[in-house]
Amino acid sequence: MPNTDGAFGARPVGHLDGSPWNGKVNMYYVPSTYGTILGLGDFVTGDADAGAAGVTVNGIDVEGMPSIVRAAAGDTTLLGVIVGFLPLQTNLERLHNPASTARIALVCDAPDVVYEIQEDSDTSFLRATDVGQNCDLITAADANTTTGRSVFEIDSSTHVSTTAQLRVLSLYKRPGNILGSFAKWLVVINEHTYKSTTAI
Repeated sequence: MPNTDGAFGARPVGHLDGSPWNGKVNMYYVPSTYGTILGLGDFVTGDADAGAAGVTVNGIDVEGMPSIVRAAAGDTTLLGVIVGFLPLQTNLERLHNPASTARIALVCDAPDVVYEIQEDSDTSFLRATDVGQNCDLITAADANTTTGRSVFEIDSSTHVSTTAQLRVLSLYKRPGNILGSFAKWLVVINEHTYKSTTAI
């Protein structure tokens, strides 16, 4: 049975030492001047900026809190993955963050976290011999505003033995997932803000 095509960004599932993901996150500021939708599972980078003195978001002081932007293919310093947002007081059911909306994002930013992510399979799919190689990310659209989920995927045609954004660890072994188009993989961020980048 073929794999289902359903991009969801990245989901933290564990750590490199084999332990399950412990749920730890850090808070990051999304200013109202940032005009891009952010979703659950989006990869982000640091914005080299922070909340100014006297700025609050829904009553929370964000002075000095680092800000983030959505990552793009080719970015060489990924910070982590958005796993949630603090509630948006004007719409408590909104899972994504609309463009130009001040919000506090919850980011899984530990450099040893292992993520599940789907490959795009646009030209070819990843094979067993590609395990251990590095790949870049791809996204062609904003997050789904109904589900709140990201549409980031592995760009499967970019696998290289030199450096790239993600390190492919293994096929995610669960029912309904096999080698082939739209397979789900376990990866770790290779080009991470808090660690040295490596080739294989």
